[in-house]
Amino acid sequence: MNKSLAIELTNGIGSLESYITAANQVPMLTAEKERELAEQLREHGDLNAAREMVMSHLRFVVRVARGYSGYGLPQADLIQEGNIGLMKAVKRFDPDVNVRLVSFAVHWIRAEIHEYILKNWRIVKLATTKAQRKLFFNLRKNKKRLGWFNQGEIDAVAKDLNVSPEIVVEMEKRMSSRDASFDGYGDASEDDDFSPTPAGYLQDMSQEPASLVENQDWDTHRNQQLHTALQGLDERSQDILKQRWLTDSKTTLTELANKYNISAERIRQLENNAMKKMKASLTA
Repeated sequence: MNKSLAIELTNGIGSLESYITAANQVPMLTAEKERELAEQLREHGDLNAAREMVMSHLRFVVRVARGYSGYGLPQADLIQEGNIGLMKAVKRFDPDVNVRLVSFAVHWIRAEIHEYILKNWRIVKLATTKAQRKLFFNLRKNKKRLGWFNQGEIDAVAKDLNVSPEIVVEMEKRMSSRDASFDGYGDASEDDDFSPTPAGYLQDMSQEPASLVENQDWDTHRNQQLHTALQGLDERSQDILKQRWLTDSKTTLTELANKYNISAERIRQLENNAMKKMKASLTA
């Protein structure tokens, strides 16, 4: 292989067009040479053999990546991800299976490109389950016209891809939606006004200064009311409520009964009566 051509490919010098031109100039391997290189890699870990196998198939990655140009992602990134899949395929390639590398590598190349598209086509990931991932790449091919599927088309797609009609409808909705900006402006409507964005109506008022002051004043007021209502009880009732409700470690009825030398049932009655007086005082 020409040394300058190899340096240009590995270092990414020049534009995408020059890279594709250089990739197409790398000679293809014969079946015998490919098997020889694969055996050197498997038996001796020869990285130069792996490198030559990768370089000779870069043109194939470019051809596969071009098939995904309709997703609006940079062609260079698609090719780069496909090259990663190619390298994974070379690492796992077994020459004894008697299959050419190009046939074996296509799965790995497409898998890496698919993963990249799913992660980057939208801000929010559209396909998470196996059925959704299958639909994502097949739904566009099954659409023979613009607009939504009718029920017959939904059923046909579901049958062809072996998924439920509900999943087809859900994925069509997801793919028909678009990312929305949180702030800035929405799309212009017919009267030249702009539709609101989430930043305009999803406001967090919890840290707004006026709200903070109002909440603090309200908490102070409620604490004062609670203190006043508690002071209106007799000393024993105050102690029972404090021990039962206003301490970290709640005192049991039996412990309070032993303290005041009365029954636990009497303590429960005193607690209930004190709670009723407190509620009446707080709601007055």
